[in-house]
Amino acid sequence: MDRADRQQLPLSKSSGQRSNEWIFRDVPSDIIIEVPGGTYALHKFPLVSRSGRLRRLIADCRDSDKSKIELLNLPGGAETFELAAKFCYGNNFEITPANVAQLCCVSDYLEMTESYSKDSLGSRAEEYLDSVVCKNLEMCVEVLKQCENLLPLADELKIVGRCIDAIASKACTEQIASSFSRLEYSSSGRLNLSRPAVKCDGDWWIEDLSVLRVDMYQRVISAMKCRGVRPESIGASLINYAEKELTKKASLWNVSGQSRPDVIAGAGSNERIVVETIVSLLPVEKLVVPLSFLFGLLRSAILLDCSVACRLDLERRIGSQLDMATLDDLLIPSFRHAGDTLFDVDTVHRILVNFSQQDDSEEELENVSVFESESPQSPSQGALFKVSKLVDNYLVEIAPDANLKLNKFLVIAEALPEHARTIHDGLYRAIDVYLKAHQGLSDAEKRKLCKLIDFQKLSQEAGAHAAQNERLPLQSIVQVLYFEQLRLRNALGCSFPEEEPKPMFHSWRVNSGALSASMSPKDNYASLRRENRELKLELACMRMRLNDLEKDHVCMKRTMQKSGSRKFMSSFSKKLGKLSFFGHSSSRASSSPTPSRQSQRTDSKVTDRTY
Repeated sequence: MDRADRQQLPLSKSSGQRSNEWIFRDVPSDIIIEVPGGTYALHKFPLVSRSGRLRRLIADCRDSDKSKIELLNLPGGAETFELAAKFCYGNNFEITPANVAQLCCVSDYLEMTESYSKDSLGSRAEEYLDSVVCKNLEMCVEVLKQCENLLPLADELKIVGRCIDAIASKACTEQIASSFSRLEYSSSGRLNLSRPAVKCDGDWWIEDLSVLRVDMYQRVISAMKCRGVRPESIGASLINYAEKELTKKASLWNVSGQSRPDVIAGAGSNERIVVETIVSLLPVEKLVVPLSFLFGLLRSAILLDCSVACRLDLERRIGSQLDMATLDDLLIPSFRHAGDTLFDVDTVHRILVNFSQQDDSEEELENVSVFESESPQSPSQGALFKVSKLVDNYLVEIAPDANLKLNKFLVIAEALPEHARTIHDGLYRAIDVYLKAHQGLSDAEKRKLCKLIDFQKLSQEAGAHAAQNERLPLQSIVQVLYFEQLRLRNALGCSFPEEEPKPMFHSWRVNSGALSASMSPKDNYASLRRENRELKLELACMRMRLNDLEKDHVCMKRTMQKSGSRKFMSSFSKKLGKLSFFGHSSSRASSSPTPSRQSQRTDSKVTDRTY
């Protein structure tokens, strides 16, 4: 039956009984069939000749003149039953992807099989499903969409499984074909790719899959991964699906100015399932999806109270490529009560731990492998420097928070190994901001905080500022003055007595600032660890002299108060400013702009900062 004929058979829902033109009008009906959504007055003979279930039900109530049968569990409702009844009456209709799943289910429910009549409804629907639908990806997606309301019967009849296998096979075939289309023979007779792969080559199905419900979508993507579909295509599909399902609620991706209870009230359990499903489907390969997308999923997972396994998986993935993150990515809002910190510091700390552990594992792997690098720095060491700079900028952003406890600030600052920072200017600025915002700290807490700073690794400008910083404890100021004195002596070419400790500035610049190009990463790391041990020994010797230096400092301070300490410190700073052998070069070489707008703001020269 064509579309015009089908439009002439409207379903009447205005009355309790349905009246249709395909029912015999000259013969009185002798049975009433009630299904979800309607009631039909029909005839027994056409029904019992095609349906085994109706034959048994009618036989059970044959004593009465006019029987009534209720089929309240019939799949597909009134519209599907009407198609099945038309088939029993001998009326033709069109089988389409929009009704083939319903016809397969209703024919199984009513037992309309070859056992009761040849060329049954069930066999026709199955033939159409196998020969037409499974040959076309779009039709398979449409059938899966119809199967969402026919579970679990559609699964038992293997309608869902056949469509999923067809989609996965079709997508894999399309990608293989697109790869072969880019091959051509070179002049030497070798096969080469004629052009780089286009993102949309063979991936036109991504938009089609976005209409599926999350459970169906999960099964389709899992089948694609098993068939070998490219991880990049899987990642692109996940991003497209997440944008359609999650960005419908703007609060999930832009939570500024809204409290957590209000946000959760607008987000149901479906969004939580979507996030957990997408995370479980993420490819294991790195760089398949943008890092910003992973951070967006993490924010949504925290906001929606997703499972712990889901959040830990995201944190692990982010930690493995943290060197590509920006400051905006790390600024994850805290969705808890108002008395908590502005930003989720605990989550960032776990990400840093994952990065450090991954860095350690890579270092061990390099030590036992044949990997050798001709570059000045190994890849893991370069990533470590980038992350250390990112962490310093993050500390500057969170330091003004009045609710940020000292222990949380310390765990973030100590999350990276000691050799991660070649210059401590960023760390010093973050600690200075924290001291300014938390003036109620005790002297012991200030000393604990300042122990994080290696004052020998401060630039000339930062050292001059630290020497006059009244927020620092006395012991830290003494160390700054001592190292500035060593720097000054070294710049002027003064000789050092044998009993005095020699300046460590040269060894630090050679070993910590730039790794030797002639050495392997293994030797570089061994040299770095050996230097750290030597520094600890020299620091122990210096502590023995600190008491004497503190006494000298007290006497010098009294003298300066009498003779004008400001003039002395000013002249001292000016002298240091003229000696730019290391200060300017080191500070400039170590500062590189990051993609983030806020990173550029916090990464300016120390001379431009307000400590």
